[in-house]
Amino acid sequence: MENVLRPLIVFGGAIVLAFAVAWGVDRLLRRIDARRPETPMWGLLRRGRVPLQAVVFVALLNLFYDQAQIARSYHPTVNLWLHIILIAATAWLVLRILAAVVETATVRYTGVAHDPARARRVKTQLTLIQRLVTTVVVVIAASAILLQFDAMRTLGTSMLASAGVLGIVAGIAAQSTLGNLFAGLSIAFGDMVRIGDEVVVDDEFGTVDEITVSYLVIRTWDERRVTMPVSYFTSKPFENWSRGGPQLTGTVYLQLDHSAPIAALRKRTEELVRANDYWDGRNWSLVVTDTTPSTIEVRAAVSARTSDDLWTLRCNLREQLLEWLQREHPYALPGIRLSSAGDRPGQYANGHAESTGHQPLHQQSHKDHQESPRESKVS
Repeated sequence: MENVLRPLIVFGGAIVLAFAVAWGVDRLLRRIDARRPETPMWGLLRRGRVPLQAVVFVALLNLFYDQAQIARSYHPTVNLWLHIILIAATAWLVLRILAAVVETATVRYTGVAHDPARARRVKTQLTLIQRLVTTVVVVIAASAILLQFDAMRTLGTSMLASAGVLGIVAGIAAQSTLGNLFAGLSIAFGDMVRIGDEVVVDDEFGTVDEITVSYLVIRTWDERRVTMPVSYFTSKPFENWSRGGPQLTGTVYLQLDHSAPIAALRKRTEELVRANDYWDGRNWSLVVTDTTPSTIEVRAAVSARTSDDLWTLRCNLREQLLEWLQREHPYALPGIRLSSAGDRPGQYANGHAESTGHQPLHQQSHKDHQESPRESKVS
């Protein structure tokens, strides 16, 4: 009878005590969370209830397993695996606590920070610190587990040493990994790029979606994910549109005929820009930036609060200007000149293509196609 009661008392007592301790801690955290709702850490710490139960249960078994007096010949093996499970459960609990602390710090800081850029910088730093500490905890736990085996103690000792003096024992083979690691720390604390920043890398525009100690993920406008090593951002130039504020200035280029009414076009541009809700009210301009024998290049510059607003504003302005030119000044669109060199520019001011020999590009090419498809040329 005693041989039956001893195992039941040991295992049953360990289970009951584990659930009791976890329940008591969870209830205490719940009360603290109710009294201090402004601090989310206490509620987040409740996520560690399961690993806490595992730690308490395995620790009690490890202490009192000998009292159960069962399978005595397997005591060394059982104790070995109890130690391994205890190490893994402890690492699990530490990671849960770390995640709760980091998430609490992020939420509290972003809630009181008035500068979004500073909030993103702190979030990036906390995320990288969490990943770095997680890596250290996992390495230490794996090393401690390996130390439980006599044959693996040499490897486990090496892993523990590498966790403390990683730069010394890594060697030439780990230069790339170490370079990315230190680049990640440089990005985190050098405020070079942050989570949420809008960047242009290798002609790819996107938003920084994730930063780790070794790579960085950029979410492009078409929902693709571009993964790049963090060492790229410390060794090559890239555009960060969020540095110094999200405000941006963009351009709209139009290729027009030499007879285009620049003054009227500038006035119409001002009307359209001021009526657009995406314009931030800072600045706008319209100038002729280039000329060729057949066309002129007109550039409209506008400002907006964010890159998304700027893109929409540019598209709206381009469409509205083209629509206005087609309706009010069709002669200003690029076309094919059939007039002699002696014609004066003033002859085109009335906008009649029949009398000047000048037609908008789309009308002229359509007419040429009807008359002689083989001889039609569109420039």
